[in-house]
Amino acid sequence: MPFFLATGRLTLRPFSEADVDHLFALDSDPEVMRFINGGRPTTREAVEAESLPRFLRHYPCIDDRGCWAAEERTTGEFLGWFEFRPLDDHSAAVVELGYRLGRAAWGHGYATEGSIALIRKGFTEFRVQRVTANTMTVNARSRRVMEKAGLSYVRTFFEEWPETIEGSESGDVEYALTRADWARAVD
Repeated sequence: MPFFLATGRLTLRPFSEADVDHLFALDSDPEVMRFINGGRPTTREAVEAESLPRFLRHYPCIDDRGCWAAEERTTGEFLGWFEFRPLDDHSAAVVELGYRLGRAAWGHGYATEGSIALIRKGFTEFRVQRVTANTMTVNARSRRVMEKAGLSYVRTFFEEWPETIEGSESGDVEYALTRADWARAVD
């Protein structure tokens, strides 16, 4: 299958209808879903009707999809997914970085490696001007990935969510990186 991006240890490839089982398994792990919905598994029906169509969506401004399946490069093992989604369908100026990896992939640097590669591709090939990322304030692991990928803390914010989950009283955080700041850091 053709890939969108390859790093030393990862391949990011377009999702297909055949990925339903991978996504269902990923979103069935309570620890993976802890900071998403408090650990409640996603139903297979929701994966098929909501998640997969979002992952299959095409963004004309980057002439590609905004989400890719992440596989271990040598084994082809499904690890999770990465998102680098334009916030405006018609402009790649601002994109949102996101990732969700299975527990077996945690602590190996995959999230940082994939994020850095997507940021580089965005700034060098897609004319991205700003990368943003959000997580719950209490999600220290995800915040650390954002920092290691070069993003800086912007703000803490509070939104009304459909349900309260542990840690939501601390709000969410936004991190960001501009093209100019990235270029200075690379030089």
